[in-house]
Amino acid sequence: GQIVESGGGLVQPGGSLTLSCVASGSVFSRYTMSWYRQAVGKQRELVASITYQYRSNYGDFVKGRFTISRVNSNNTLLLRMNSLEREDTTVYYCKASRSLRYYWGQGTQGTVSS
Repeated sequence: GQIVESGGGLVQPGGSLTLSCVASGSVFSRYTMSWYRQAVGKQRELVASITYQYRSNYGDFVKGRFTISRVNSNNTLLLRMNSLEREDTTVYYCKASRSLRYYWGQGTQGTVSS
């Protein structure tokens, strides 16, 4: 499977970013899709996940600021991030998982700075 993220960049505190993840056709439709993030020196942590039945789950630190969504017709996963804080600066990774099978993207950098 192939997963490609995009949409990272530089934004000011309080601003917004939308991350995108596109997966190959065989790796999406019945997979749980997730966003993780990992800052330097820290463990990778779950940001949000969404099942193929559209059930979503968020990390505690999100506090209603982010929204995960998926469009199965074009194999796209989105993460809309609002009210960004400097602590949200890190690399964001897309993951596709189903049973014991999983795939990671290469990551996209999001930087929150004034």
